[in-house]
Amino acid sequence: MNQTSPVFSSSRALAGAAWMIAAGIAFSILNIVTQWLTMKLGFPSAATAFWQYAFALAFSLPFLFRVGLRAMRTSYPWRHVVRVAFAAAGVLTWVAGLASVPIWQAIALVMTSPFFIIMGARIFLGEHVGVSRWAATGVGFVGAMIILQPWSDSFTWAALLPILSALLWGASSLITKSLTGVERPETITVWLLALLTPFNGAVALAAGFSVPSGQILFLLVAAGLLTVIAQYFLTLAYTTADAAYVQPFDDLKLPLNVFAGWLVFGYAPTGYLWLGAFLILGASLFIMRKEMKKERRTA
Repeated sequence: MNQTSPVFSSSRALAGAAWMIAAGIAFSILNIVTQWLTMKLGFPSAATAFWQYAFALAFSLPFLFRVGLRAMRTSYPWRHVVRVAFAAAGVLTWVAGLASVPIWQAIALVMTSPFFIIMGARIFLGEHVGVSRWAATGVGFVGAMIILQPWSDSFTWAALLPILSALLWGASSLITKSLTGVERPETITVWLLALLTPFNGAVALAAGFSVPSGQILFLLVAAGLLTVIAQYFLTLAYTTADAAYVQPFDDLKLPLNVFAGWLVFGYAPTGYLWLGAFLILGASLFIMRKEMKKERRTA
């Protein structure tokens, strides 16, 4: 990979949105592979996480050979450690939430992360958060709530676990954004993979270690490759544009995951899901058009 971010478009708004959407597509495919491994083939979830990131780390080794060991050099090692600690804790609460909440509801709840990221971007990164950004994020959140229906009798307190996961992942995303100003995308990606592997290895050992083979091994290798691609696209999105701007496009993961689930598993929820998905998509497209018009006025 190049040492600098690829030039995707002359418009930073369009480029940032495109990288975030590309990351969402990669994550959706990764979710399908992971669900197939754990639900259909019965491979333990802790072992799945370990081997996924172990193979992802192996795929990241060409970065080191191409740019040299300097890709691992950083003046902010503890910032990387804290970032990965937040990410790992987010994974634990996410898995705990999935044990009690349907997958599409859990994904909808994770969409509360823009609130945490926008507030954090304003408080800790000093980014300007205008009315359009707040409105787009708010509409996306309303769409998620329509899908969740927390006022219904089926709502349980366990559904708050994905929200805690959203908070933790939001903190990790903010640290990622702060690192993009001082680190290259390759360095940020490789450090994430290098630190997540021992974290996941410790959990896998505690849960009972499993060694893959056959079809499971093939799918885990694919999951590792998808992890590298998705994380790199995510880093490029934050490198290209403000965190508060690109984050609403992360809401597209709901319709992307629903579509992938329907395509592979034949599962297609009806009713309020599609209304919520429409609001999420509309909010993302609205904020993208606003940012592109602003760029043309200041060009």
